[in-house]
Amino acid sequence: MQFIKQYPVFFISVILCGAIGIWGILMPTTMTGIALNITGFALKSLDWFFLLLCTGFLILSIYMAFGPYGHIRLGKNEDRPEFSTASWLAMLFAAGMGAGLVFWGVAEPIFHYVAPPTIDGKTAEAARMAMVITNLHWGLHAWSIYAICALVIAYFTFRKKMPFLISTPIRAEFGYQYKGLWCHIADITGVLAVVFGLAGSLAMGILQVRAGLGEVFNLPETNTLSTIILITITATFLLSASTGLNKGIKILSNINMGIAIFMLMIILFAGPTRFILEVFITSIGDYVSQLINLSFKLYPYEGLSDWTSGWTLTYFIWWLAWGPFVGIFIARISRGRTIREFVIGVILLPTLFSMFWFAVYGGSALYIEMFSNVGLADLVFEDVTKALFTLFTWFPLSELLSVLALILITIFLVTSADSGTFVVSMMTSNGNLNPSSKFKLIWGLIIATLTAGTLFTGSVTVAKAMAITGAIPFSLILILQIIAFLRTIRHDEDVKVHKSSVILEKLPN
Repeated sequence: MQFIKQYPVFFISVILCGAIGIWGILMPTTMTGIALNITGFALKSLDWFFLLLCTGFLILSIYMAFGPYGHIRLGKNEDRPEFSTASWLAMLFAAGMGAGLVFWGVAEPIFHYVAPPTIDGKTAEAARMAMVITNLHWGLHAWSIYAICALVIAYFTFRKKMPFLISTPIRAEFGYQYKGLWCHIADITGVLAVVFGLAGSLAMGILQVRAGLGEVFNLPETNTLSTIILITITATFLLSASTGLNKGIKILSNINMGIAIFMLMIILFAGPTRFILEVFITSIGDYVSQLINLSFKLYPYEGLSDWTSGWTLTYFIWWLAWGPFVGIFIARISRGRTIREFVIGVILLPTLFSMFWFAVYGGSALYIEMFSNVGLADLVFEDVTKALFTLFTWFPLSELLSVLALILITIFLVTSADSGTFVVSMMTSNGNLNPSSKFKLIWGLIIATLTAGTLFTGSVTVAKAMAITGAIPFSLILILQIIAFLRTIRHDEDVKVHKSSVILEKLPN
């Protein structure tokens, strides 16, 4: 009883997530049907709200980086970063979307090339639009969501010395000692968003690993193989989680970034190098020039609400689902950085890397599809989980690339699950920056159970729906967090000092 009183968020969250996980294993069709109905309603009825919200994150990020608060340090004024910039970027990238990039690097540009909105597919214009749409989904909006979620928590935790919790901004509004019902609801909602988002993403990644094993080693793509992969990944990330940030997650993230860059270089120089580089440069110009228009575009006149909800809004809500997880994790590893350094590092550099990734993989796929007439798009549409491995068959060292891809995906899944387990354990242990192994073990097993329930449907669509279910209620918590953050940072002592120094500089000598 004392344990329940001490950790009410942990107790309630475990019961809810455990029950849903068991339900998913026993009745996966029923559970996923409800998830699809919930997400379908939100995507079609509240599309305007979610697009406006996510674009608002990008606008706020720009303001925080280049406005009056950019000089404020996340921590004491004398604090300096705990991790090197390279390790910091590797960890936030691996946690944020590493496995997703591997999954969709080939497939998404091909999808939009064949069936783009408003124009005819399989044309040069369609190829160009495919890269713009893909970069919209994986670029500045996604990382801005992560950055703001992380910034709010990092500011209150390191600057104001408050607990590492989703409810911390609410506490800031009502006082540190406030522990009302709304705080518990905020924390539990954040936990559910993290767990569902992680389970859906892990399921998608495992389906890709299964497809890769089938392509490389001719293993049968069955639920048994999916279960074996899940058990292996679960055991690995639980072992990694027990070692802490400075060992497990940091080492795995650095290894994976090395493998990812090595594979990029092989595809870049063994493939249509000039075409890829031209695609990359052109994509930057197209993306920047069309960013404002696309940030507010829902295609109401064209009757394409189904396309918008199935692609752009699904992605944006997906990033919202991962917001509390990636946000808290990025906040945890970002003590000592200024807000300007933090925002630029979290948003601009990963966005450029993501755009280069899609230019290399998606550009290569488009080149093959447009100029070789070999039917790559048909193969991608037939089974999206095999898209990456299908691309490798057109390159030298295809077997080596496939094996490296399997290792890359697996480690990305491990680091995402490891980071997620770490964060949920923090969230349910009253904000403990180094939660005990028992919390990590319990949450690791619950996440694995939810992933198993999603896996048994064998559907990428269901996995995506599962990933974004928790984000729908959590979006309201995010709005409250941001309001509290903006109300609090206006009174930061460093802001007053900075304004005073600016006034003095403008005064005549």
